Amino acid sequence: MASEFDVFVVGGGPAGLAAAIAARKTGLEVVVADGSEPPIDKACGEGLLPATLQALKRLDVRLDSRDGYPFHGIRFADHQSVVEASFPGLRALGVRRTTLHARMLESAQSCGVQFLWRTEVTRLLDRAVIAGGRIIRTRWIVGADGANSRVRRWIGLNPYYFYLRRYGFRQHYRLRPWSDRVDVHWEDHAQIYVTPVSDSEVCLACVSTSPSTRVADVLSAFPELLARLEGAMPTSSERGAVTAMHRLKRVYRDNVVLIGDASGGVDAITGDGICLGFQQAFALANALKTNDLHFYQKAHRRLSRIPTWLGFHLLSMDGRPWLRRRVLSTLSANPQLFGRLLSAHIGEASLSDCVKAGAVLGMRLLASSV
Repeated sequence: MASEFDVFVVGGGPAGLAAAIAARKTGLEVVVADGSEPPIDKACGEGLLPATLQALKRLDVRLDSRDGYPFHGIRFADHQSVVEASFPGLRALGVRRTTLHARMLESAQSCGVQFLWRTEVTRLLDRAVIAGGRIIRTRWIVGADGANSRVRRWIGLNPYYFYLRRYGFRQHYRLRPWSDRVDVHWEDHAQIYVTPVSDSEVCLACVSTSPSTRVADVLSAFPELLARLEGAMPTSSERGAVTAMHRLKRVYRDNVVLIGDASGGVDAITGDGICLGFQQAFALANALKTNDLHFYQKAHRRLSRIPTWLGFHLLSMDGRPWLRRRVLSTLSANPQLFGRLLSAHIGEASLSDCVKAGAVLGMRLLASSV
């Protein structure tokens, strides 16, 4: 392996692989280092929304129906109301995280990205890193090492603008999907997501403010869902992760730049985290090619606006049962409004459209309280 590259990516998860593929497609020589080895797993809801699939296509990542299970919309439900909307003519796919990682790795290898698996990066130098005990020189260093990024700490880009932390746990069950939607079930202080990932398997993920809350704890609040799972065998061990809303003032310093959760993040409730990392990868590749990280900083801020707006408004219902009941009841009575909000969720609407739909929802909520 060469000892000098244009781009050194620290972290081989989806954001790191996307950054590597996008940079390599501009002609840059790229290497990725990670302390793990593929396929890399992570607790997540595993639903890839239409915008995410479009981004994967740009990365030449090939996913088809054999890799997962198509779904066609989202359903929100609590104990009193149900509201749902479809993706108009667009494709979405439930995919195991390990399958997604394997397909992304195939694309990265085919375009010439090099890899250092089971290799820890222990230090950043002036246009070089120490990885696996040896010095590797590079023009650019990309930190794609997650929400607890060491690269971010090394270059001193903490603290956050804001920070809202929640905890997620995920488990798979051998069970034929009963819906062509991703179902989001709301409890007072938690949500549970049901995503079909094959014709014989579903993924259940719960997210709450408590690190001790598990999938089984939230399931007990939903007897109908619990009944569907009766007799279904788990096909994976329960895996946990932290999900957080956080934003940095800056996402680069000198020749070191951050991407994905290392650069800020949105709560899992938006379903936008992985797509946001892919969109950042395209902007970063252009910035690296043109030696203009300020361009990436501006693009990064612009790309995060809608997911951040959506995340804060959805989380306003978390822990506020009275607000959640009123919002879901209003949306249930006005399903076209939920469809407009879903359009923003899947990248088919602007921030202005989001604000307008939010304003309409606000007026309907006020009218319903009179």
